[in-house]
Amino acid sequence: MKYNFPNKNGYFGKHGGKYVSEILINILNKLEKKYFFYRYKFNFINKYYKELKNFIGRPTSIYFAKRLTKFLKGAKIFFKREDLNHTGAHKINNVIGQAILAKIMNKKRIIAETGAGQHGLATSTICAKFGIKCTIYMGENDIKRQSENVKKMKLLGSKIISVKTGTKTLKDALNEAMKDWIKNVKNTFYIIGTIAGPHPYPMIVRDFQSIIGYESILQIFENKINIPKYIIASIGGGSNSIGIFYSYIKKNNIKLIGVEAAGKGLHTLLNSSSLNLGKLGVLHGNKTYLLQNKNYQILSTHSISAGLDYPGIGPEHSLLKDLNRIDYEFIINKEALKSFIIFCKIEGIIPALESCHAIAYAMKLAKNLSKNKIILVNLSGRGEKDINNINL
Repeated sequence: MKYNFPNKNGYFGKHGGKYVSEILINILNKLEKKYFFYRYKFNFINKYYKELKNFIGRPTSIYFAKRLTKFLKGAKIFFKREDLNHTGAHKINNVIGQAILAKIMNKKRIIAETGAGQHGLATSTICAKFGIKCTIYMGENDIKRQSENVKKMKLLGSKIISVKTGTKTLKDALNEAMKDWIKNVKNTFYIIGTIAGPHPYPMIVRDFQSIIGYESILQIFENKINIPKYIIASIGGGSNSIGIFYSYIKKNNIKLIGVEAAGKGLHTLLNSSSLNLGKLGVLHGNKTYLLQNKNYQILSTHSISAGLDYPGIGPEHSLLKDLNRIDYEFIINKEALKSFIIFCKIEGIIPALESCHAIAYAMKLAKNLSKNKIILVNLSGRGEKDINNINL
């Protein structure tokens, strides 16, 4: 299929755009120009890849889950091990790129929002490395359930602002971060952690995260692995999934599956499944599918995983849904928890609860496939941050 998005106005089909105040339009335009100017410059690319290799620890490996495959008696399951990155998740792939841009633009302060804490931790880490002041916005409820990452961020010198409005989760943290940005736009760079938000952020985050899929293609050939029939990733805002999917979008012989958090079920109001249940609307500077009521008010969301607890989705995923290029499935809390326990005991890896949604769906799928089929799952992060929230 032909695929070259976003267009010059920042739209992925009818999704995307810049739905922000005039003061932010100007700064977004400057960011877009800087990004387009530097992204193919040797010095920028060289610095980015050096940081990926020497600081982050890339490339992450592709791992054959031999015992899990044997346990399921079906398709072979491989994992792209983003949990092996420094800071423990895929988030740092994007953060390091945006932080280099912030340095180029001579910004003295960086802000970010975070849900599960992995984006906040990655941002805090890079700010400490580069010597830039850092403020992290995080919902009060997420601070409680992700206390380990909060402690790490503080150790790294970041200021943590607890957001006590709304549902006190990721959506509200993003609201407050955007307000801060508007007030302090001259000296502050906002590192958005997912492929949502106003253009050019969905494009920038996707480009930096696409290292995941690009590496996986090289590793499949280097390790003489048969080409996967299915590639699976969990979806909240959508950065880890687009990171692995992007290099495969034009390969129509490979099925791409995004897995949303269905919480306590799609039949309840306690879920975060914007692609399965959402309607077109505007939130956080972009037009996309959102969980809304009949009066177009944003609904509260729920997921056992803080990183998937968001009422919207990146505009690129909304387009890919419209094009029927990606199948968007869902997993409820109980299924994610069950896969967490099985995966820990069988493979000796503690996965993030976000990743467990993809693992759970892969396990269901593998049982019904022949042994010569291959599934590749993006293991987006490690789960030490979730241990205190799981009753064994």
